[in-house]
Amino acid sequence: QVQLVESGGGLVQAGGSLRLSCAASGRTFSGYTVGWFRRAPGKEREFVAAIRWSGGSTYYADSVKGRFTISRDSAKNTMYLQMNSLKPEDTALYYCAAGIVSIGQLFVTTKNSYDYWGQGTQVTVSS
Repeated sequence: QVQLVESGGGLVQAGGSLRLSCAASGRTFSGYTVGWFRRAPGKEREFVAAIRWSGGSTYYADSVKGRFTISRDSAKNTMYLQMNSLKPEDTALYYCAAGIVSIGQLFVTTKNSYDYWGQGTQVTVSS
């Protein structure tokens, strides 16, 4: 069993930055794909970014490419999402997710591919 705990959310002005963290307990992330999804009010949960723990391949939604960077620290068993140039439309509840995900963009970006989820951390971007 894997427990995921997110942190780092908050209120920021448009153009600002935040860094989200996702720490795991129960086992290491080794062999897993770990990612971020978000859900804005009235919308479905959507893919943001993911990283394969072994190898480090990264994936991003088009809406965040060039602004967000996902990374990992194996020693701390923690994943990060650096969010720069934030926009009001980035406002959402951000969830960390982990799973043994098949190779391919389609699988990585599909929420049903992930087995473990955190409780979420709120990001609010004011205009």
